[in-house]
Amino acid sequence: MEAGEAGGSSSSMVTEDMNGSGLMDFLDEPFPDVAKYEDFHTIDWLREKSRDTDRHRKITSKSKESLWELIKSLLDAWSGWVVMLLIGLLSGSLAGVIDLAVDWMTDLKEGVCLTAFWYSHEQCCWTSNQTTFADRDKCPEWMKWAELMTGSATGGGAYLLNYFLYTLWALFFSFLAVSLVRVFAPYACGSGIPEIKTILSGFIIRGYLGKWTLLIKTVTLVLAVSSGLSLGKEGPLVHVACCCGNLFCSLFSKYSKNEGKRREVLSAAAAAGVSVAFGAPIGGVLFSLEEVSYYFPLKTLWRSFFAALVAAFTLRAINPFGNSRLVLFYVEYHTPWYMAELVPFILLGVFGGLWGAFFIRANIAWCRRRKTTLLGKYPVIENWANHC
Repeated sequence: MEAGEAGGSSSSMVTEDMNGSGLMDFLDEPFPDVAKYEDFHTIDWLREKSRDTDRHRKITSKSKESLWELIKSLLDAWSGWVVMLLIGLLSGSLAGVIDLAVDWMTDLKEGVCLTAFWYSHEQCCWTSNQTTFADRDKCPEWMKWAELMTGSATGGGAYLLNYFLYTLWALFFSFLAVSLVRVFAPYACGSGIPEIKTILSGFIIRGYLGKWTLLIKTVTLVLAVSSGLSLGKEGPLVHVACCCGNLFCSLFSKYSKNEGKRREVLSAAAAAGVSVAFGAPIGGVLFSLEEVSYYFPLKTLWRSFFAALVAAFTLRAINPFGNSRLVLFYVEYHTPWYMAELVPFILLGVFGGLWGAFFIRANIAWCRRRKTTLLGKYPVIENWANHC
């Protein structure tokens, strides 16, 4: 009798495990449906995949019960696209604001606009029809600091005063940027791309993609670039976009309670960051696919491209540079290319393919030959000889 009860209980446990409920219920304790990982730990990809499969199965079964459950299932299916839309809008908006702020604060080191102090040098001179770079100094609405303070715009004294104030503004911007990062958000330092790659591999770094980090990163990015330091905004924009992705993940339980699904969103956010940094949506998707992501299913590919496009269109609508371009430096081709120009490119491709095939075959032949040599039998000595 006891053996029969034991066999029945064992079979029921096996049945529960096969349905994915027994083990998952045990792992979910004491907070069901909420993934809990310690800081600086790695997530369990199989567990997250199983959790998402169970969640999807429950939603699908409930959608047949009533019209409200069907609507909820449709909203759950479209929530991914909604998150991508929000990421693209916010990433593009922040990139546009950063470009405008950098342009204004860079010119602020030289002078100020009398019409409106928040205008950059170029914006201030639009009303004076000074379109060329040589006519920038002839704009009456723009006044340099020496002219504003002393009334004189020429002479050695005015030059030294402008130079001193230019250096003072640069030091102030850089000092303020460093102080804000050190005091309020240490995770906002650096470009952030190595840490993003670590997080996308499944590592937990709490606070690195938080709201406070997003705010400080955006402000200090403007200060650091405006100060004239040899720093670019391209890498940090990936971090900013991933912070936006993490922010919108918290609005949907589908992503906030599943670390694996969250990383799909972060992969798309990285693509949006590269898109607004270089004005290249396809390049952003390729960067996310080849460089930073470890788990990149097909649906994430399309959603990443959608987020990158929305971010690029948003930045284009803001038009921070006033020339309908997404980046400050660009190349224009005014003459068409000719069919004969394809010949060297074709030859270059053929030569590269042949040379690559020759190198691979030579490498394989050498590896086979090396095994028969004396050094091949002693790999430690061979390694030491190569280093010497």
